[in-house]
This record gives sequence, C-alpha cells and structure tokens, in this order.
Amino acid sequence: MAFLNEFAKASVQSCEIDKELYLKYNVKRGLRNADFSGVLVGLTNIGDVVGYNKDDKGNIIPAHGELYYRGVELKDLCRGFQEDKRHGFEEAAYLLLSGKLPDKSQLRTFSNQLARERELPDFFSKNMILSLRGRCVMNMLARSVLGLYTADDEAENYSPENLLKQSMSLIAKFPVIVAYAYFGMRHSYQQKSLIIRHPQPELSAAENFLYMLKGKKYTKLEADLLDLSLVLHAEHGGGNNSSFTTRVVSSAQTDTYSAIAAALGSLKGGLHGGANLKVINMMDNIKQNVKNWEDEKEVAAYLEKILNKKAYDGTGKIYGIGHAIYTLSDPRAILLKEKAEELAIEKNRLKEFNLYAMIERLAPEVFYNFKGSGSKTVCANVDFYSGFVYQCLEIPEEIYTPIFAVARIAGWCAHRIEEVTCSSRRIIRPAYKAVYPRLKYTYMKDR
Repeated sequence: MAFLNEFAKASVQSCEIDKELYLKYNVKRGLRNADFSGVLVGLTNIGDVVGYNKDDKGNIIPAHGELYYRGVELKDLCRGFQEDKRHGFEEAAYLLLSGKLPDKSQLRTFSNQLARERELPDFFSKNMILSLRGRCVMNMLARSVLGLYTADDEAENYSPENLLKQSMSLIAKFPVIVAYAYFGMRHSYQQKSLIIRHPQPELSAAENFLYMLKGKKYTKLEADLLDLSLVLHAEHGGGNNSSFTTRVVSSAQTDTYSAIAAALGSLKGGLHGGANLKVINMMDNIKQNVKNWEDEKEVAAYLEKILNKKAYDGTGKIYGIGHAIYTLSDPRAILLKEKAEELAIEKNRLKEFNLYAMIERLAPEVFYNFKGSGSKTVCANVDFYSGFVYQCLEIPEEIYTPIFAVARIAGWCAHRIEEVTCSSRRIIRPAYKAVYPRLKYTYMKDR
C-alpha cells in the first residue's frame, strides 16, 4: 500500500502543468473558446443547438434556445405528435436516421421493425446480463453492446444499409437491456426478486420500457412523459461529449458496437449524464433546509448560500442551472416543464413542482448578483426537471442515466452513419503540445 501511495504521488506530480502555459500557447481547454463557445471542429446535417447570437464584433448576445433535429425545430416536432395524441420517439428516431419526417406508412413500417428487433439473441439475457453480475447498469449496458458484436455476422460491414440495420437493432434493444440489467443488479446485490418481462410488439418504446419496469401499472400521462423525455434527449448536436466520442471513435473506422460502447462510457461520466441525479440530491437538501417553500426571500437566500459554498455540497454550484450553449432558455426544459406540471398534479406533488419553478425563476438573478455584471447568462437546463419527472414515474435512480442512453442512441447512430459515410474520412486527431522538460536517460547503476 505504501508503494502504491508513493507511486500515485509521483504519477500526479508528473502530470502537473502550469496553468499559465495554457494561456501562453492559446490552448482551447475543453475545446472551448475564451467566450465559452465551442471550437468548430466539424460540420453536420443532424442536429443544431442554438443558444445565443453574436454581434459584428463577435460578442455573445443571449437568446432563447432552439434545438433542431434535421432542420425541424424540436418544439414543432413535439407539438405535432402531442396534438395527434401519439408518442413521438419512433418518429424522432426515423427523422434523425433518414433526414426526413415519415408518413404514416413509413412510420408504421419503422415501428414494426423496431418491435421485431427488441427481442435479444438466444441465451443473451442469461449469459451476458444475468450471469455476469454488475452493480452499474451503464457498465452492464456497455458490456452488452460489445456482446452484441458477437451475435452480428455483419458486424464489420460498413455499408449504409447495414449501418441502419445495426442502428435500428440497438435503438430497439437498449430499453430491454437496461430493464433486464436493472433487475439483474437488484437481484444480485439487493436480494430482491428477479423480474423479466418480455417486450410487447404493440407498445411504443416508452410504453414498453414502463411495462418492463412496472408491468401494466402506469398511466397514459406517465407514458406520455417518458416518451417526451426520450424525444428531448435523442439528439443534441455533434459537439456534446458522447456524440463527439462516437464520431472520434468512428473516424478510426471501427465497428458500430465499439463506437457506441465508447459513447456510453462518456455518458456515464458525472459531468455529462448524471446531472439530473445531482439536481435531485440538491433539491432534497433545499427541502430540508428551507422552512417555507413559498417564501421567495428564504429560497433565494439559501441559493446564495449554495453559491457561496456555505450550503449543500460546498461546490458552489446550483445543479440544473446553466448550460454550455443555452443562455436565456433551454427549449427542452420548457417542453418538459409543461407536462411535468400535469404529472405533479396527478401525483399530488404540485407543491414540490412549484418549488422547482420558483428556483428556476430565482436562480438566474441570484447567480447574476453573485457573479457580477460580467457573468454568463444562465437558465434552467433539461436536467433540472428530468429527475423530478423520473421520481414521479417511480423510476429507480440507478437507471436515470441509462434512460438518457436509451434516448441518445438514436442521435449517436445518426452521427456514426454521417461520420462513416459522408465526412472527410480522416481520423479525428487534434494536437497536444508536450511541455515536460527533456531528460537524459540515467543508467540503473547511476540512479
């Protein structure tokens, strides 16, 4: 143990870099510009995230957020299937993969194909998910994706037709794998019953997921909320960490399963896919320490304490507030909030929802007063409400991030197809400048 401690100390010391060197060499840390905008590294036809405008001098002008799937604004897409009183995830997946909105016949054919692809290969559930125990559902999902490679005789076939076939298979199977992995984990480590429900071909992706988790004990509104959440998380441009990971790995001309497993590793990270759980934990703390949830002054004062690192976890962060791109508003948060209020009423949690809404309203002003006039404009992001929605749906916390993956697999596959078939076909290879001093080799006898 002493050796490992000393070894780790030496390793950390060898990695230390003077922060002034980042300024000296104009390094775009995190691939971000000095004004926090992203460094342009590629072009895409898939998703577009609009969170601000720029004036003639290049200064950022805050704006209300917009999100486009293949040129179709997310708000319009959601209004469309909501007005038709149907679910929209399958339509969103079709749009992302094909670049076109499906007609009734095309959507029916696509949905039927997904239904046929949901069943896992023979013995896969037992051997890959239930026998190989795991505490983390995300890791079990990634392992299962790599396992699907062995069941695909055309795993290394990069034709557009085969890439689409693989994509539809993964989109269909993700909810099933997540549900089975959760119950396998629960059975192995929490001594609870092992429950395996087979997906039903007549149900949508959202309905199937709730059915596999809860049986038939879900309402129409619950299914509608989960479907909306899947649509909102299906795509977010090529620059988000997991989609960019998909493109980086795909640019090396590896197989679909390896690329998607890498994306899952990225999404698992607490800075990417785990934000809604951090919001839930923060809100639990606020509810315990704020006596009157309807008192704006008391709520604002506690938020200021959080920013001052005098409350909650000491990080100075109000989780769910702020985004890398969005400034005045996140369209996903707006759409989810609308339906979340209906769900809160159904679940008798309206008082709690109103506290969320108050914090969403107060936090940007508290943040501005704390940071000063030069601070970045912030708003509530989609994670601020998604955890509350999952709580209302009685979805276990262990699968909050896996649900993100169930949705984002559609976007990942679209980006992989674009990278493999239509990009510059160059391996993505940014530069790192070495700043460690040159050393002469010292012979063992002289050390």
